[in-house]
Amino acid sequence: MSNAIFTPPPPHNEPVLGYAPGSAERKSLQAEYDRRLKLHMDAPMWIGGKAVETKDQRRMSMPHDHKHLLGMSHHGDAKHVRAAIDAALKAKRDWERMPWEERAAIFLKAADLISGPYRASINAASMMAQSKNAYQAEIDSACELADFFRFNVAYMTQIYRDQPISPPGIWNRLEYRPLEGFVFALTPFNFTSIAGNLPSAPALMGNTVVWKCANSQIYSAQAIMEVFRKAGVPDGVINLIHVDGKLVGDTIFSHKDFAGVHFTGSTAVFRTIWGEIGQNIANYRSYPRIVGETGGKDFVVAHPSADPLEVATALSRGAFEYQGQKCSAASRAYIPENLWPQVKKALLEDLADMKMGSPRDFKNFINAVIDEKAFDKITGYIAAAKKDKANIRVIAGGKYDKGKGYFVEPTVLETKDPRSVTMCEEIFGPVLTVYVYSPNRWTDTLKLVDATGQYALTGAIFAQDRAAVMQATEVLRHAAGNFYINDKPTGAVVGQQPFGGARGSGTNDKAGSYLNLIRWTSARAIKENFVPPVDHRYPFLG
Repeated sequence: MSNAIFTPPPPHNEPVLGYAPGSAERKSLQAEYDRRLKLHMDAPMWIGGKAVETKDQRRMSMPHDHKHLLGMSHHGDAKHVRAAIDAALKAKRDWERMPWEERAAIFLKAADLISGPYRASINAASMMAQSKNAYQAEIDSACELADFFRFNVAYMTQIYRDQPISPPGIWNRLEYRPLEGFVFALTPFNFTSIAGNLPSAPALMGNTVVWKCANSQIYSAQAIMEVFRKAGVPDGVINLIHVDGKLVGDTIFSHKDFAGVHFTGSTAVFRTIWGEIGQNIANYRSYPRIVGETGGKDFVVAHPSADPLEVATALSRGAFEYQGQKCSAASRAYIPENLWPQVKKALLEDLADMKMGSPRDFKNFINAVIDEKAFDKITGYIAAAKKDKANIRVIAGGKYDKGKGYFVEPTVLETKDPRSVTMCEEIFGPVLTVYVYSPNRWTDTLKLVDATGQYALTGAIFAQDRAAVMQATEVLRHAAGNFYINDKPTGAVVGQQPFGGARGSGTNDKAGSYLNLIRWTSARAIKENFVPPVDHRYPFLG
């Protein structure tokens, strides 16, 4: 048995590859994409380490070419949810008793697999299933997921090192136990890294997990499971199921051993989950941990002193990278009249340069939105905006077509009403609404930004005037969990900008920091007295 105090390798952010023409990584990724195009994948559930296939099989297709069949995914029912729970509970004893450094080694290996031999595979899978261009797939699927694994190991050791003081004759210790029961991870379509982090972060801390990924992300979730298995995650520690939401919820949230939920998705779904947990609270062995990152209506505010080109670039990248399907995407902008002509000119020039199409063509900046449901929702907002001629002008984009793929042009709306629908409601697509304000109403505009909508995820302010930066930082103190000064409101990096928001945007437990990992522990304080007293009488009694 080992008796050393181990120090894991220090974490580092995985370097982002450029995929320039002629580069080795570009050739490798294109070859993997083309190889996968010829395959027909069978995507089973993974329960207790076994591939589970069913008669309920559903098409997996590409958003940018929805007639192309990637394969079939196997879907289950309530009995599969119960089987996954049973597998997690069965694996729990051995997993939580495994030395922490052994758990760490598994996920450090997973990081090296993703950043090494599986890099092209997981990137190509995300390009195909989620319609990400090569750069968006790289920063998400390869780099951020590897970062999560490496930095989470460092945060785990940071937590374990945090110990109480011990006076003479006493040894006080703090033990960080996993939760009592199983954790449920519910993950979204838009980030492969989130899909990998939500089940693995609780698992690293000794918990066992039932994981339900979004149906539109099943294809790339299989690549994540392949890495988990290759890295040595024991059977039953992370169980992947494809079951419709209500069946999952009815089974998970009524189980006495439900210990917590790790969620990224819509605010409405998260509130429903919270309500179900509340209704069942008396049935649980412990009070469940509820950790969620939900919706956003993220802002960019420019001060009259801001640089117009910096603002325009932040808008073109922040609003339209990955088709605006980021929780952090810039969706509403407040631009002063003195800057708007220059910002508008530069923004329209950027959009004119953006090509749209399949991610297989590396010249395409814009790809498809995730599915027909999303397409219909996004285009519904655009169609309604076009009808509101009194308040809204479409100054860029506004066209869409779903004949071959779910393509929506990057769309910029200029509104006279700062409380119009597209300034307040989350669209989750390539739609940016701009409100142009009078430069002498800077303070009022900051208050307007803070009071608009229910969300508080990300936001950015642009200003050269330092007093304006200080004022905005104070007024918008609670308006964003991730606040950016002279930068776009997207692109949080693990280890650099812990991510999460409050208000209607979630519990702000900061993925990519120790704050998230500590939620998956239940601390036990241990006091050992080396020389216990033998007389009950205290000196004051003399």
